[in-house]
Amino acid sequence: MSDTPTPRSAADVAPRAMLALAKHLHGAGRSQEAAEALRSLLSLQPGDAEAHLALALLLHDQGRLPDAEAAYRASLALRPDHAEAHKRLGNLLMQQERFADAEQAYKQALALNAQDADALGNLGRSLYAQQRLSEAALASHLAVTLRPDYVEAQVDVACVLRDLGRLPEAEATLRTAIAKCPEYADAHFNLGIVLEKAARFSEAEGSYREALKLRPDAVAGYNNLGNVLQQSGRPLEAAEVYRQALALNPSAAPSHYNLATALRALDLPHEAEPHYRSALALKPDYFDAQFGLGTLLLSLGRFEEGWRLFESRYALPRFLHYKTKAMLPLPQWQGESLEGRSLLVWQEDGLGDVIQFGRYLPLLKAAGAKRVDMVCASSLHRLFANVEGVDALLTHDAAKAQYGDYDCWTSLLSAPVHLGTTIDTIPPANYLQADEARAAHWRERLAAALPPGPRIGLVWKGNPRHHNDAHRSLNSLSSLLPLWSIPGVSFVSLQKGQDEDEAQRPQAFQPLLALGHELTDFADTAALIDQLDLVVCVDTSTAHLAATLGKPCCVLLPYHDPDWRWLHGRSDSPWYPCAMRVFRQPREGNWSAPVEAILQAGLEWFAAQSPRVA
Repeated sequence: MSDTPTPRSAADVAPRAMLALAKHLHGAGRSQEAAEALRSLLSLQPGDAEAHLALALLLHDQGRLPDAEAAYRASLALRPDHAEAHKRLGNLLMQQERFADAEQAYKQALALNAQDADALGNLGRSLYAQQRLSEAALASHLAVTLRPDYVEAQVDVACVLRDLGRLPEAEATLRTAIAKCPEYADAHFNLGIVLEKAARFSEAEGSYREALKLRPDAVAGYNNLGNVLQQSGRPLEAAEVYRQALALNPSAAPSHYNLATALRALDLPHEAEPHYRSALALKPDYFDAQFGLGTLLLSLGRFEEGWRLFESRYALPRFLHYKTKAMLPLPQWQGESLEGRSLLVWQEDGLGDVIQFGRYLPLLKAAGAKRVDMVCASSLHRLFANVEGVDALLTHDAAKAQYGDYDCWTSLLSAPVHLGTTIDTIPPANYLQADEARAAHWRERLAAALPPGPRIGLVWKGNPRHHNDAHRSLNSLSSLLPLWSIPGVSFVSLQKGQDEDEAQRPQAFQPLLALGHELTDFADTAALIDQLDLVVCVDTSTAHLAATLGKPCCVLLPYHDPDWRWLHGRSDSPWYPCAMRVFRQPREGNWSAPVEAILQAGLEWFAAQSPRVA
């Protein structure tokens, strides 16, 4: 018997040569010729699994994903034990964001080759995309165990740890990855995210800059760097970084949105507006941009479009409004007729918001509602007990047992859009009155503790949980010291909470009567304010309460992110045209200028008033 191998038939040799030629053409960048060769081969041998796979790889490289998927599946139908084909199919499905399908493809690949670190790493990414964090961490850990130099999977582990709130572990994992591969830009980028979440903004900036040095075309890197610069109080630099991102990709909606926020921080609202609109033109359902543009327009007095866009807060998971809408088992009122219907008014915003927009309660009842019940904090109940149009006041817990009694619900801050409020048709604020008995109590209390003469109520700090409290609150009571130059005036502290301690131990040169600890609720505060001549406060609920009662009020506003309701650049407020004056910081951190302006206004105002008789 001869040992000479039996030669392949001509019919077999030709297809093998044709497949080799097609692969060579693909590798040489001659994709069209490669595709023609593969289709010719498949017309001769439609059952050739390797040819289907080669075609799938070619189409995948060309970005023709549906055609590539069909070719992968044709190959796998002929050869279901091809682990690499399953993995490649998984990669394609990941590109299409079909994460559950990709997961199954990677699991098929791993069932055939459990030692494939790449397939494990990719499985981890598909699980991460589905927010199955524990499973994602396990897959990525296994990938690193199989291949210790697999820094991509190590970064994936860090991302899971970050999302689980385990920031120190995430940081350590990323630093290990960087030590193994210092030139891996994604590791530096993700370290920046971890450090940013830890509020270590200077270090985060350094990581983002290192990532951009390695990958200067990474738009996300510029956006994140800009965000850190903004959080560091450097909006001018942030704006320039966002412009670099837009130079790389003018169609990146987040870059337009971020630039708009930076321009607003620079007090350039008219320059910010077109970037909000560009973001929305590129991505109409960009709810952050809708909300940002809405508040911008409201601050400019362009209420019609502003109120409509302001409703986008219900589509943003970071806001309580989103959770309220999901929780309440009632239709949300959308402006349809209220005739004969029962309406539940639900407090989901701050105490000051309720006081400012409580003026809409009589209008809701006048619109035909059979019943208007308001759900709000118990500290507001006595204050709102006699408000026209309110049938009952409930706590949030009590309301949960009565949902079936109502036809629909709304927030007070949605009333303006449905009732068509413009800057010229803001309802008057005079809907609250102080309780006479409590006012008499405070009249006697003040007369016993203070000399005759004018009295100024003070609040210098807001709720520390407010997102902008670090900027809107004064450092201490001493910031208001110049006001003690007004002759013949006594000062009363309305400050409540932990910052009230300062009022109870005033300096000898800054005497005041601390009454915050004696105030039981907002009705009590209203009665005390009724006995004062003027209120000076930061942007907090006391400002709205004083002005609603018609008491002259000076409100101090920060340079950084002043609330939209005060309108851009105005020293008055159309919400309180007869009672409110607005005093703004001219620049970040400078409270001395507005306090000095209040001093001069106070000197003029009290000089024109008759002395109060105690």
